[in-house]
Amino acid sequence: MMKGFQNIKWQRYLNYVAIGLVLIIFSSLALAGGLPQSTVFKLEEIAISIILAVSLSLVVGFLGELSLGHAGFMCVGAYLGGKVSAILVEPLGNGILTLLISLAVGGLCAGLCGFIIGLPALRLKGDYLAITTLAFGEIVRTIFQNTSPESFGGAIGLATPRFNRKYFFIICFIMVLVTLAVIQNLIRSKHGRAITAIRDNEIAARATGVNVTRYKLTGFIVAAVFAGLAGVLFSYTQSNVSSATFDYNYSIEILVMVVLGGMGSINGSIIAATLITFLNKELATVLTGDLAVLKDLIYALILILIVIYNNSPKLAGFREKYNLKNLFARLTKNRFSKHDADDTKRWDVVPTKIKMDALLSTDFVVTEVKADKPKEEDHE
Repeated sequence: MMKGFQNIKWQRYLNYVAIGLVLIIFSSLALAGGLPQSTVFKLEEIAISIILAVSLSLVVGFLGELSLGHAGFMCVGAYLGGKVSAILVEPLGNGILTLLISLAVGGLCAGLCGFIIGLPALRLKGDYLAITTLAFGEIVRTIFQNTSPESFGGAIGLATPRFNRKYFFIICFIMVLVTLAVIQNLIRSKHGRAITAIRDNEIAARATGVNVTRYKLTGFIVAAVFAGLAGVLFSYTQSNVSSATFDYNYSIEILVMVVLGGMGSINGSIIAATLITFLNKELATVLTGDLAVLKDLIYALILILIVIYNNSPKLAGFREKYNLKNLFARLTKNRFSKHDADDTKRWDVVPTKIKMDALLSTDFVVTEVKADKPKEEDHE
């Protein structure tokens, strides 16, 4: 049992531990009544941004396809899930059952839209796919904006019930853990290896028997489902869902989270989503009145500095030395990665006459071999 505990790859569960600690700390403060409402609202939005960034990372980072319609799938989940919650709040109450049904409806509808759009769209590549997904997001937003006030609120927006603000951020972070569990296990499975193979070389993946269309569609649908779930959570954080929220700029903001965190890095997407959401809210709070025009400028400068830090070759050594993965590996090196000294299967503890390091430092001297001169008697 101890050896099994030691052989666990703790780096894989670092994000679960970090989010679990955040959840425990802030939940304790909320239950004790020591957490301000502004902080609770920020935590809700950070959790929603993490779900969006991690789900989009599946398409952009691991599948290698550029999608600009993630806000459109979120819009579908927010409106349809919010409408279901508004209908069910009277017969079932504004409780966990209504929330679960709304999440199921919003996620499934967003996944269905992902299938309908992805089936023809994923045959496209590069800029053409980006334009198609962008058009889908704008079409969805325009449709909900032009609905009647009785159905989805029209231009005014859809009125949605507000969950208990004291506990809702806990549900949001639980959904973050669910998102991480599904997407990380998918990536580490044989299906995830097929997805990354498509990203690395689609022709080679197709030649080895990988069903490229099926795996592309699978990644697209899974990402759309979690975007729809994030939309339902968003509808519960707001008292009104407006179509203007899910515009092109919001899709770009989600994409920026993925790119800044590193392509194909789930932990990086989590950190970038947290940082960007926090910066947006803090800048909007601090810069008010005439200073509000500086918000986008300061936000852009901060993003530029982050991009320089992530991509500058001169900072590569600093990033490699002080990243979270290496710091955690140093802390757990002696505790979890140390094997027993009597393990005879390890090459560095097998008794040998010659040390392994000595073989690497052995000098070989080449000497010239001189041939013997023939005797004169032989010639005679």
